[in-house]
Amino acid sequence: MTEPGARGAATGRRIAIGLIRGAFRPRVLGAWRVPERGPAILAINHTHNVDGPVLMGTSPRPVHFLIKKEAFVGPVGSFLRGIGQVRVDRQSTDRAAVTGALDILAGGGVLGIFPEGTRTEGDFAALRAGLAYFALRSAAPVVPVAVLGSNERRGRLVPALPPLRGRIDVVFGDPFTVAGEGPGGRRTRSALDGATVRIQERLTAHLKDARRLTGR
Repeated sequence: MTEPGARGAATGRRIAIGLIRGAFRPRVLGAWRVPERGPAILAINHTHNVDGPVLMGTSPRPVHFLIKKEAFVGPVGSFLRGIGQVRVDRQSTDRAAVTGALDILAGGGVLGIFPEGTRTEGDFAALRAGLAYFALRSAAPVVPVAVLGSNERRGRLVPALPPLRGRIDVVFGDPFTVAGEGPGGRRTRSALDGATVRIQERLTAHLKDARRLTGR
């Protein structure tokens, strides 16, 4: 099976590589930790709008992101669909988005998720249950990813962007899987809550290690 928009995601990766490496100086650490094949979920901290494109341009594999529906407007929406990204309504249970994301994983693709749901301090302090749900349903390994430096304000020539030619660190962590609770209880509230806590512990520990490693 081939995941939805696989060719488009590969094209998006090539575009992102050119844009990100042209605008910034990304430093990528631990990319070898992303499984070479099969489904995987990249869980990324989120402090700036460029975090998604940065990951698309530095991941060793094409990434399909869950992106808020508000971004799918006009030509931008057509472009996002063309490069294999998934539209999601964050205000409700978007069954079409859930199905699309699970199809990506079932097809052996890579799903990118901001577990906090929106831009924050980027410290994984408040995770939503979406990441745990996809991890439990798909049994795909979760790869923690720390993007550091995208919210740097000093030296900005364009107020809305990180400093041009500034360094952005992308640190990939060790993949891990999330087990369910009880017989057939993979999607119970108890299983989701427990999985979310375990995921948060792993992501927070990775972010701490990434900051120590990069000095940021």
